[in-house]
Amino acid sequence: MLFHVDLDAFFASVERLDDPSLAGKPVIVGAAPGRRGVVCTCSYEAREFGVHSAMPISEAYRRCPQGVFLPVRMRRYVELSGRVMEIFSRFTPDVRPMSIDEAFLDMTGTRRLWGPPAEAAVKLKTCVFEETGLTISVGVAHNAYAAKIASGLRKPDGLYVVEEGQEEEFALSLPLSKLWGAGEKTQERFRQLGIVSVAQLASLGEAQIASLFGNAAGRFLHAAAHGRDPGILGPDSGRRSLSAETTFERDTAHRETILDVLMGLAEEISFRLWDSDYRSRTLALKLRFDDFSTISRRATRPAPYLSSAEVFGDAVEILDRAWDGRRKVRLLGLGFGDLTARTDGAQGELFADGSEKIRRAESAAFEIERDGKGRLTRARLLGKEGRDRRRPGGDAGIR
Repeated sequence: MLFHVDLDAFFASVERLDDPSLAGKPVIVGAAPGRRGVVCTCSYEAREFGVHSAMPISEAYRRCPQGVFLPVRMRRYVELSGRVMEIFSRFTPDVRPMSIDEAFLDMTGTRRLWGPPAEAAVKLKTCVFEETGLTISVGVAHNAYAAKIASGLRKPDGLYVVEEGQEEEFALSLPLSKLWGAGEKTQERFRQLGIVSVAQLASLGEAQIASLFGNAAGRFLHAAAHGRDPGILGPDSGRRSLSAETTFERDTAHRETILDVLMGLAEEISFRLWDSDYRSRTLALKLRFDDFSTISRRATRPAPYLSSAEVFGDAVEILDRAWDGRRKVRLLGLGFGDLTARTDGAQGELFADGSEKIRRAESAAFEIERDGKGRLTRARLLGKEGRDRRRPGGDAGIR
């Protein structure tokens, strides 16, 4: 039995936890209005205005000018994410984090400890709220895809259980809009073809769906419509890894938007890595396109990564080799592979070179940000006015 657990509007929820005056307000975490960048997370009140993650901040401000726009405080989010993941590990040793705010828990064999799945999920939700003040939504099913959809059906603070053997019936009961992975372009194609329900989609054979949507999409949609997992977790190599990914609300080939999201992913996984007892020399990029085809590319460097600037730079190089700049991207993922313990002798360069200095500067800047004494702003996220004021040679500044 799998639990898919999602922290509700995580970054925005943390901001409310630290500042209760934000309760009930549309909170948007990401770049500041007037600057380039994207929404990282927004509260459910902001979503009522059509704001969503990975949306350009200019569009978010146009839709919700009354929103409270806050900067990303990654160190604080990593701190609370770590506490939540530790709670998960008390319920099962098999926890697979998918990002800073999402994880799959394999609860097989834990019934004697925690009771039936629904009861165990309630205990998990209660434990997380009592110890952190945060709410989670839990989807329970016997495959990852059904659990992933189930966790989003009753947000926030939701719980939905798909009983074993009922996966196909569950899928057939869904509106097409809830078919995870079928984005705006696919939904438009459904409308053009007169497909109005998952049941209608499921009635088509895989070959027919493939003829309408392409081979990769055909395999994905046929499995999904029948309640089977199309393979959203990917193969497990058995080696330790750490990753994060973003699914775009709308498929995009806009390079600057993709780079802004990539930078956010680079910062997230970098701080999660620094918060752990591991290091890595291997970076992996994952791209899923609008035709559902997915590619992964890896690169290994001589020394461990020391700064998010290094991670972002290498990620852009991998992206440019893997992407032609024209195909629309549905999902973007970034992660470290082949993690090694810090105590195994793995070291960076002998002397504190530029990368180590950048790491120290980033760490100091985030400490200042966390203490409320300033805010880190990436140079690429500054508008023209900000770029004109940037100090020569700097890649980030404190405001």
